[in-house]
Amino acid sequence: MGSGSSPCASCKLLRRRCTQECIFAPYFPSDDPRKFSIVHKVFGASNISKMLQELPIHQRSEAVNSLVFEANARVRDPVYGCVGAISYLQSQVSQLQMQLAMAQSEILCIQMQQESTTVTNSLPTHVDDQDDKLMILSESSNCYGVLPQYINFPSSSSSSSNVFQDYEPLKRETFWN
Repeated sequence: MGSGSSPCASCKLLRRRCTQECIFAPYFPSDDPRKFSIVHKVFGASNISKMLQELPIHQRSEAVNSLVFEANARVRDPVYGCVGAISYLQSQVSQLQMQLAMAQSEILCIQMQQESTTVTNSLPTHVDDQDDKLMILSESSNCYGVLPQYINFPSSSSSSSNVFQDYEPLKRETFWN
C-alpha cells in the first residue's frame, strides 16, 4: 500500500484494492491523485503497468517522472506534445544566439571605430593624393566588412539533424472559422 492504510492514487482512481505488491504505490502516492490521473488519461493504466514492470526498480522513478512530464505536455498540446515544447525552446535558443552575435558585432564595430579614430588622429594632416584620402576615410569609417564572420556564427543545433530547427514556434490552428 502507498502510505499506511490508504490506497495509492492509482488504486483510488481505478477503484480497486491496493495490495502490498501494487506497482503504482511507490510512484503515485495518495496525496497526489492528479499525477496518476493525467498519466492514466494519456497512456492508460495497463500500459503504464507494463512499462514499469519491464524496467529495473532503480529506473522506475525516473520513468514515472518522464511519463508525467510527457502527459502534461500532451494535455497542453495534444498534437505536438513534448516535440512542440522542444522546437519552441530551440527556436528561442536560435534567436538568442543571433542576438548575441549581433551584440558582439556591434561591440566589434564600436571598438574598430574607436581604434580608427585614434589612427586618423595620428595620421599626417597633409595627404597629397585624393585617392589616398578616400581610402583612409573608407577604411576608418566602415567596420562592416568584418561583420560576416560574426553573423555567420556556428550554431550548436546546426550539427544535429533536427526536424524543427528552422521553424517558427508551433501554433495551434483550426480548420474551421
